Parts: sequence; C-alpha cells; structure tokens
Amino acid sequence: MTTSEDSGVKIMVIDDSSTIRRSAEIFLGQAGYQVVLADDGFDALAKMNDHRPALIFCDILMPRLDGYQTCALIKKSARFHDTPVVMLSSKDGLFDRARGAMVGSDAYLTKPFTKDSLLKTVRQYTAPALSK
Repeated sequence: MTTSEDSGVKIMVIDDSSTIRRSAEIFLGQAGYQVVLADDGFDALAKMNDHRPALIFCDILMPRLDGYQTCALIKKSARFHDTPVVMLSSKDGLFDRARGAMVGSDAYLTKPFTKDSLLKTVRQYTAPALSK
C-alpha cells in the first residue's frame, strides 16, 4: 500500500519503550514510510546524519538524554533545525506542552496514540517537504 507520495519519506521514532517503537514502526510501515528507530536521545543523534529523517517523534521521559534535551539539541543543529519534532508523552498537561514548545518542538502527541492520529501528524508535517 505504498503510495508514491509517501515512499522514501523517513520518519524517526525515539522512545525507550519497545512497544511504542514497534507500534509506530508497524503503523508507519503499513502507510509506506521508511522508519528509523532509536531507543534514546544519544542513539537518535548518532543515527540522524546517516538517515536524515523528514520528521522526528521524540518521547519525553527517557534515560540518559530526555526528550526535551534531545529536541533542543536537534533544533540547535544547523543541519536539522528545520526538521519537525513531535514530542510524545503519556501526560497531556499544559506544562509538558509549554516546555516542549520552549525547546522548539513543533507538536505534541499523547501516548498511546492511534494509527490515525500518528498518520495525520505525519501527513501534516511531511506534506511541505514533499512539495519541495
């Protein structure tokens, strides 16, 4: 079911939960996206240059380098400054959303997400990249 508009678009999912990573991989893969998985911020930063994702989903609560720190580092990078980062969290609080916005995140998705909400977010943030 790969559509021509989705093929080749790489999406990175950074989450220390193997269940969340696997769910995202299945949902995105079925929609024809290429998926790059990372289990924490350090792993993600090491993989970014090789894979150059069009969109990054980043969990907030992770060991070693949390999602806020990871997002801030991505947004400070000249190469990835314009790459959309969507924060993932099981908490849907105003504080978490505000803190995510302060470090440069583009959106916020509450876990557990549905296939529809995940794909809607992907389409929203990758459509401009596809039209370039």
